Amino acid sequence: MRPIQAELLDGGGLYREVVLAKLAHARESVWIATANVKAMYVEQAGRFVPLLEVLDGLAARGVALRLLHAELPSRPFRAEFDKRSRLVRGGLELKVCPRVHFKTVLVDGAWAYLGSANLTGAGLGAKGADVRNFEMGFVTEDFDVIDRVTALYESVWSGAECRGCRLRAVCPDPILPAGALAAKKGPSDGIRLGKARRLVRRRPEGRGG
Repeated sequence: MRPIQAELLDGGGLYREVVLAKLAHARESVWIATANVKAMYVEQAGRFVPLLEVLDGLAARGVALRLLHAELPSRPFRAEFDKRSRLVRGGLELKVCPRVHFKTVLVDGAWAYLGSANLTGAGLGAKGADVRNFEMGFVTEDFDVIDRVTALYESVWSGAECRGCRLRAVCPDPILPAGALAAKKGPSDGIRLGKARRLVRRRPEGRGG
């Protein structure tokens, strides 16, 4: 065990440091991992806006955005996502893995948040102290911590973990290596968001046209 420099945050401190101070001012990249994804509002220029508006602005500046999540995003999140063509075209890449339960925000490959909060209003959003979840986490620029978090994130994101995963049979949309995609049987009705992975919506039965 070796000592690291880190700051422990909770409640509104997480929101102010992780979202307002770091994520919103990213210059190169933002990688987010979360179990749950919901519509989330944050403060910008004296008003509250959807986090996706902030991410859209980052994408416009060329910041590379990734979101790794475990469950289907909430309906309000999906509706807001669909309004933003830049994000839909790949400005925000999203992939799903049901085994993802770690929560992290990696900014510019040089700063990391690790903790309990999901990407939700009650977790990292602009919720009041009397309604938000009780959350804790730490932030750090420690190179070893960032390397290890990055390695796990990339391993899941690339599909390397899919090869030996024993939950593939129940995975809605396995992240497979490119060469294995052709061997996948049957149509996928899971999550396909962003440039290569778009939401697949089933047509209601009995409707034509």
